[in-house]
Parts: sequence; structure tokens; C-alpha cells
Amino acid sequence: MELKRLSRQVVYTGKVFDLIVDQVEYPSGNKGVREIAHHPGGAVAVPILDDGRVLLVKQLRYPFGKHIYELPAGKLSPGEDPKLAAARELEEETGYIAGSLEHLTSIYTTPGFCDEELHIFLATQLRESPHGHKREEGEFSMTVQSFLLREALEMVEAGTINDSKTIVGLLWVDRRMRKQ
Repeated sequence: MELKRLSRQVVYTGKVFDLIVDQVEYPSGNKGVREIAHHPGGAVAVPILDDGRVLLVKQLRYPFGKHIYELPAGKLSPGEDPKLAAARELEEETGYIAGSLEHLTSIYTTPGFCDEELHIFLATQLRESPHGHKREEGEFSMTVQSFLLREALEMVEAGTINDSKTIVGLLWVDRRMRKQ
């Protein structure tokens, strides 16, 4: 590492992330501060129905004060396998169970200040869960909609979909389908 960590202080411990402040020394000998939002990471499902339509959820995102389209996703529990988390979030948010979950890629969401890594999975062979969806209280207003992949990509181009994990997931699936 190019920076030498001199000290670390956890200044906030939260439900979703912790805030860490590191005092660092650069190779030049100058001192600096690095602030980190420590996040356990998450898992994302790109659910594709048998007819090729993709399922998206539309949910309220409090920081923006509006509902946005996203792929089903959620935070990892400590030590949780991302594939199991993707399956859990898919069922909780959409009411579907995947017969197949395949890892597509992993992304760093905001590497300038946050260590969150999201693991994106292609979810196929979908069937409705006998239990339906199992949303948490903050997700009760969430709706599920299906779109042709082409329509979803047009929504990205139009700025209707602007969530990064959703854009990456849709582009990966589009790329994969074009290769087949």
C-alpha cells in the first residue's frame, strides 16, 4: 500500500455502515486523513423470466426522496455467501425463486470513500415462491414490474434507470445474450 496507516478510529457504528477515520502518511512523509464508509457488501439478482423479460423493483430511496427502478438487492449478513443473499433478496423483494443463479461480476460502488462490494448474479429458471414476497417494513411500497431487456436498456439511456448496480447488471446480461 502506498499509504501508511498511523491510526484508525471508528467514529460511528450504524445499522447499514460504519464510519472510519484513518490518519495516514503518504510516501512523501506528509500526513493526511482518509474517511471510509465501511459496508459489509451486498448481492444483486438480475431476474430473467422464461420469456426474456427482466424483473425490476421500484422502491422509495429516501436520500433522493423518490421511487427508482432497481434490480432486487440487499446487504450481506456477516459471513454470508453472496449467492445465498442474492437468492434471499430475489424472493423477499419479488416473490420469485431462481432455479439457477450464476455470478456475472462484482463491482465497487463508490471506491473513493466506501468499501462496499456488490456481487451481481444472473437469476433464471424463475418460479413463484409459495410464500410470496417477504418485504421488510421499509419495502412495503415497493412494486415489481417486468420489462423486455431492450425496454430496460432504453430506460437507462433515457435516464429513467440511473441506479449503478442495475445499469451494470442489465449491460452484463445484454452483453451475454448478444454473445449467444
